[in-house]
Amino acid sequence: MRKPTENPDIFKKRRARVIAGLKGAALLVAAHPEQIRNDDVHHQYRQDSNLYYLTGFEEPESFLLIRPGSSAETVMFVRQKNVERETWDGFRFGPEGTKKEFKIDEVYKIEDFEIKMIELLKGFDQLYYCLFKNPEADQLVQKVLTQLKRASGRTGYGLLDIKDADTFLGEYRLKKDADDLANQRKACEISAQGHVAAMKYTRPGVNERQVQAVLSNEFLMKGAGRLGYNHIIASGASATTLHYNFNDQVCKNGDLLLIDSGAEFNYYSGDITRTFPVNGKFSTAQRKVYEGVLKIQKDLIAHVKPGVYFKDLHEMGASRLTDLMLELGLLSGRKEDVMKANQHRKYYPHGIGHWLGMDVHDAGLYFFKSEPRPIEVGMCFTIEPGLYIPIDDHSAPEEYRGIGVRIEDNIVVTANGCDVLTSGAPKEVDEIESIVGKGLT
Repeated sequence: MRKPTENPDIFKKRRARVIAGLKGAALLVAAHPEQIRNDDVHHQYRQDSNLYYLTGFEEPESFLLIRPGSSAETVMFVRQKNVERETWDGFRFGPEGTKKEFKIDEVYKIEDFEIKMIELLKGFDQLYYCLFKNPEADQLVQKVLTQLKRASGRTGYGLLDIKDADTFLGEYRLKKDADDLANQRKACEISAQGHVAAMKYTRPGVNERQVQAVLSNEFLMKGAGRLGYNHIIASGASATTLHYNFNDQVCKNGDLLLIDSGAEFNYYSGDITRTFPVNGKFSTAQRKVYEGVLKIQKDLIAHVKPGVYFKDLHEMGASRLTDLMLELGLLSGRKEDVMKANQHRKYYPHGIGHWLGMDVHDAGLYFFKSEPRPIEVGMCFTIEPGLYIPIDDHSAPEEYRGIGVRIEDNIVVTANGCDVLTSGAPKEVDEIESIVGKGLT
């Protein structure tokens, strides 16, 4: 017998907030589909973030329906208990177990979805549901909506008005409460511990894959459920590829190693990037690039407070990094002309950060009706300036070619500024040089 991994009251409280915001509309959330890895082998299953956010339920082939103000306000459809399948694939809660353990008003078996949904959606003229994310779920929902329209006869009612559930729920997930932050802080803490372990392990001659193994081991040993995303373990010139994930090269003496990796704890993800010398000592050129990026990152973090626009952080980061490019001789000319021509994008092609939470690039709008939104207390996001100089860029000074540096921390906005949730991962030059290669092989 399994139990929910978190207190069901947390999810009941979240559902209550969402019910209040639905204003009479119904909400339907589908489980994430299982994915085949190869032949008859599946990828490790992870629940849809929104379904977990509202229920804590982790099984596939399931739906949550919320009907504000109705008898049986919360309804789920789940797989039945099945002794044979559970012998092969593991425990299932079944309708009765789901209702009891997850505090859902009514639960039906998934086979009853079509017939029950027609009955349950009668009287609603608006439904929040995310189309095109789960094709199998979309087919079931389409059948229900079509049959519901037919059942309405000549009353004048057509198909329900469908609104995007992910956009709607993203606004609830964007501002973290105490329960969210407890998980977010733990994910960031574990992620930082993994980066420390990787730094201690790294030295010339180790393989990127071995460094990846150290990170994975530390994450899981410290309580993470899984990775937040695929590791990026990029040594030497590979660090100039933003999403490098071959992770199979030997780390060489004199190269930098860029690690972008985060642990997931109770569905919340850390997202840290650190860049450090494989041999534990920055060269003069490496140090100049690194300290330039680090100062910009620290200044951006110091600038964060409620009321600041996220868009302004992006612009500030691009402006300051362009100054650094000009200082290093990567670009030349008037700064205004360089930026207007987007020449700086050659060495800094991404943004300054992103929302962080249950998805590493988390839910929530950056703009309202084309207008930028101000940062608010409880928002979590990354700050990650970077500079990437391709090894074959003959227009760059030779000493900088092949250097890629990104420094990424996770922060939560507070009343007077922000807290850095990933401060446990060293980033000052002296700290890094004192720890790299100091662990056991």
